[in-house]
Amino acid sequence: MTSPIILAVDTREFDTARAWIDATREHVGVYKLGLEFFLTFGADGVNRIKNEFGVEIFLDLKLHDIPNTVASAASAIAAINPRFLTVHASGGHAMVKAAVDAVPHIDITAVTILTSLSEDDLFQIGFSQKAMESAVALADLAVRAGAKAIVSSPLEIVAIRSAVGDKPTIITPGVRPAGSAGSDDQVRTMTPHQAIAEGANFVVIGRPITGAWSEGAAAMGARAQSILEEIAG
Repeated sequence: MTSPIILAVDTREFDTARAWIDATREHVGVYKLGLEFFLTFGADGVNRIKNEFGVEIFLDLKLHDIPNTVASAASAIAAINPRFLTVHASGGHAMVKAAVDAVPHIDITAVTILTSLSEDDLFQIGFSQKAMESAVALADLAVRAGAKAIVSSPLEIVAIRSAVGDKPTIITPGVRPAGSAGSDDQVRTMTPHQAIAEGANFVVIGRPITGAWSEGAAAMGARAQSILEEIAG
């Protein structure tokens, strides 16, 4: 099967990123390169990863600005051609559509509510509804604007799937393999097996896999394989 694991390559060391990908590519479907990586290595760094390994990229930049600026930023990324490019759904219909129109060959991926935010956090920011209702509304807005994928916490998967239908890809961070210690900076979490069973297409996993790097490449590959087996049940 195609692996539903997106590995979060959260590092500013290029050789470390290469080593992580090399150690896990038999068990990982897509690699997430975020702001930390992009601001350090830029488009050239992303292209080097793509050209060396031939892997699909989830470019997690979470663009959020006025529509013209987001369209220009997305256009600047067009040549990199990641599979997924994230924008904040809270930027509104026009902003999401601007990104979609700028790079129709890339799956614009709308982030709903960050998994690090609690219900209290949302109300302090100014959201009038709880995470569930807010995430569903943002997902629906983004899909109507043309977004092909949605990022949400695993707790909102079922409700979002019901609202947007079967076609959009649902990607969920905030997953922790069974037996994992702590939740790092995630608040609303679930196991990878549960998230896929709820209807997610991909789960984003970082430290539960990359944390094994201190034990060597084989250990990291084995950790990724173990999680993939857990997902399969």
